[in-house]
Amino acid sequence: MSSRKATHANSWYVGDGRKLESELGSNLADVEGDEEFSPPIKGCKAIIAPHAGYSYSGRAAAWAYKSIDTTGIKRVFVLGPSHHVYLDGCALSKCEKYETPLGDLPLDLDTVKELRATGEIQDMDVQTDEDEHSIEMHLPYVRKVFEGLNIAIVPILVGAINYNQEVKFGTLLASYLAREDTFFVISSDFCHWGTRFQYTFYYPKAPPTSAPAIRLSKSDPSPPSLATHSIHASISALDHEAMELMTMPPQTAHQSHLDFADYLKRTKNTICGRHPIGVLLGALTVLQSQGRVPHLQWVRYEQSSQCQNLRDSSVSYASAYIKI
Repeated sequence: MSSRKATHANSWYVGDGRKLESELGSNLADVEGDEEFSPPIKGCKAIIAPHAGYSYSGRAAAWAYKSIDTTGIKRVFVLGPSHHVYLDGCALSKCEKYETPLGDLPLDLDTVKELRATGEIQDMDVQTDEDEHSIEMHLPYVRKVFEGLNIAIVPILVGAINYNQEVKFGTLLASYLAREDTFFVISSDFCHWGTRFQYTFYYPKAPPTSAPAIRLSKSDPSPPSLATHSIHASISALDHEAMELMTMPPQTAHQSHLDFADYLKRTKNTICGRHPIGVLLGALTVLQSQGRVPHLQWVRYEQSSQCQNLRDSSVSYASAYIKI
């Protein structure tokens, strides 16, 4: 049986199963519910969660995974962005199982076969599969949260697709998202800020504002507004602008998808999972047109560090659950 190895174990996360089990268990135990967030969330059908090394994003991801109601789930789709190869479309794994330090996850080969038969989704080779971290980083959490349950996964690598392609693939996957026994994991980090990411977008004031956004540069690294509106506050405002556009209600899935696409054109925010998110919004639009009402709620937001000047850099992590 062909297996995808856990290639990022012992680097991006702990490779020792017992230690990893303890770390993930601790992260999940630290999630604090309140009157507005009482996990697990009944009817939760999907999550959006980050995919950085666990020392950076593992605690934020736990808030999404804590939201999952595992009752009756047999199949977990994991949609992640392609970081290493250019892909004009989506791709399926050719492996039969994925290894994790907590135990293997078999692929739902029947569903993979169905999707392949549509002719709309290509295959990725094993090297591409094992090089990519955006899907792998979710697998230990999936194995942990669905511990003892007989589930199979459907990994899908999402390439640099446009809005219309997001709609197409969302429409293709909507019937699966509608199934009672199926769950979706959407893999995405949020803003990658700093000169090393070639992204230094800065809001002099938090939106909504008439003050135009600027890009900090070495020739003008410290505008006067930095004294009252820090770079990390600007990054937070930038990310939360996108998050609010996707919150449902009051937004509809279709309007969220349109607004999110327009936002990305305007801000160029380096949300690396923007296309998997777009595919999810496309699928939710189909379900909403059929009379099903999606609710998307953000439950956690963090930054890897708080940027104060142009020498700094950070990556943002946001977690959400979606129920229908």
